[in-house]
Amino acid sequence: MSIESDTSNEVRGEHFLPARRALADDVYDAVLGLLMDQVIEPGSRASIDGIARQLGVSPTPVREALARLESEGLVVKKALKGYTAAPLLDSDGLRELFEMRRLLEPYATRNAAGELDEQTLDQLGQLCEEMHRSGEASQTGEDRFKDYKDFANQDSEFHRIIAEHSGNALLADAISRLRSHMHQYRIYFKHGVVDETSGEHEAVLEALRSGDAATAEAAMLDHITRSYHRIAASLESAEHE
Repeated sequence: MSIESDTSNEVRGEHFLPARRALADDVYDAVLGLLMDQVIEPGSRASIDGIARQLGVSPTPVREALARLESEGLVVKKALKGYTAAPLLDSDGLRELFEMRRLLEPYATRNAAGELDEQTLDQLGQLCEEMHRSGEASQTGEDRFKDYKDFANQDSEFHRIIAEHSGNALLADAISRLRSHMHQYRIYFKHGVVDETSGEHEAVLEALRSGDAATAEAAMLDHITRSYHRIAASLESAEHE
């Protein structure tokens, strides 16, 4: 179901923005939810006016949200056509994405080892604990973005903090841009992988606490490799349905 400027169908329920919450971040979250739950389907038009009408806000915050989502790779802006939802990566695109992650993130983690102060290590530990709680809370069986959004954000923050302590701003920026594509794979946060992901993060954190650069690098490489196999298997199953 795509939201077109001339559509007569209205998106209700969880995607409808509550009154008095028409702030930029709220609109961004609402539009992101529409994309993640494929209410706006991959490759379909994301009409500024149509979305604004469905959320009950002016076009301005919707335009700002779409511009932000474009920078994250979730929508594409084309001349004279406006915004469209980015297509999902296929199996080859997924493989290429994770090849890049395997090259960059273990190296960044190796560089970060020994550079993280106790406060930052505690912050990573807190994120691991929060991911466990968010994962448990997400096991509703509905598999909606609202159910695993916190887990996804905490996962992203864990990787961001490590990358930002790699001592290389360009490297950290490249990792951040690569991880934006992970939003397309909500299946990554489906049931059965929460404990695995959290456990792998804890292994990375334990290595970082020890200051052992080689062990930290290996732990991150193991985590990314396992993540790839989880997503690739789910993608292959979906493609054969």
